[in-house]
Amino acid sequence: MAILEIIETPDPRLRVISTPVASVTDAHRTLIADMFETMYDAPGIGLAAVQVGVAERILVIDLQRPADDTDPDADPKDVKYVNEPRVFINPEIVWESDELTVYNEGCLSVPELFADVDRPSRVRAKWLDETGAAHEQELDGMLATCLQHEMDHLEGVLFIDHLSKLKRDMMLKKLEKLRRAKAA
Repeated sequence: MAILEIIETPDPRLRVISTPVASVTDAHRTLIADMFETMYDAPGIGLAAVQVGVAERILVIDLQRPADDTDPDADPKDVKYVNEPRVFINPEIVWESDELTVYNEGCLSVPELFADVDRPSRVRAKWLDETGAAHEQELDGMLATCLQHEMDHLEGVLFIDHLSKLKRDMMLKKLEKLRRAKAA
């Protein structure tokens, strides 16, 4: 497994529309393993293949819930997490609720910036897993939000594209300022 480079905005490769996977191969499974390793290292909870330079309709998600025996008063750095990795190949949303949920989203391709984004609170999605098996399920909560966020990447859309032009421009200026500060 390898940690891959995560592409950051304004790189034009993030705007490429990803192509469907015709059949799941060993090369895809290797990519998926590398994507998980990259996502965990970042750290993050979701990653689309296009964010690591592969414009195919593949994404990985792991909401990493705290272990059942976690002390609720524990220092966050001491909390042990249970991984629940999920792979979505050629995901499609076939239904979405009218009810919206606001979540303060961030993105590995737009580092250190967060903004409130409205998305449907529930979706019904279809996808293939890493074995090529088909799935269809209704998802809600954080998983529904994360899936929609990552699926946006497959269409060349970033979470900041859901913001007003003024707010998006302010965020991009802030990102550039953060990059200059790190480079200094």
